[in-house]
Amino acid sequence: MSTFVLFVNGPPYGREDAYTALRFAEAALAAGHEVRQIFFYQEGVLNASRLLSPAADEFDIAAAWQRLHHQGVPLVSCVSASLRRGVIDAEAAEDAEHDSTNLAACFTLGGLGEFVTAAAEVDRVVQFG
Repeated sequence: MSTFVLFVNGPPYGREDAYTALRFAEAALAAGHEVRQIFFYQEGVLNASRLLSPAADEFDIAAAWQRLHHQGVPLVSCVSASLRRGVIDAEAAEDAEHDSTNLAACFTLGGLGEFVTAAAEVDRVVQFG
């Protein structure tokens, strides 16, 4: 079977990029493939916010990312792009003297180096957005 790293540039709502990446990952796993990492960059880092609150009749992409993470897929949000867009973890909040965080628990912040390392070790990199 194949190994993948997914690269997501699209926001959680308003475009199809993140949703398509999520469905691709689910289908790949169901077919027996391995998704070694999903890396979120540019507007894609907004998927990592724990403050996403979709309406009751909308797809809850945050819950879907969490389910995927519980299947063993690492979700990495680019640290630079995240901080620029206000998605922060406890360490970044302390450094910036903010009183709260909003990085969803199933995500980690990481640099582009993590993406490059993961991408070098898989069969395919697929970009969404």
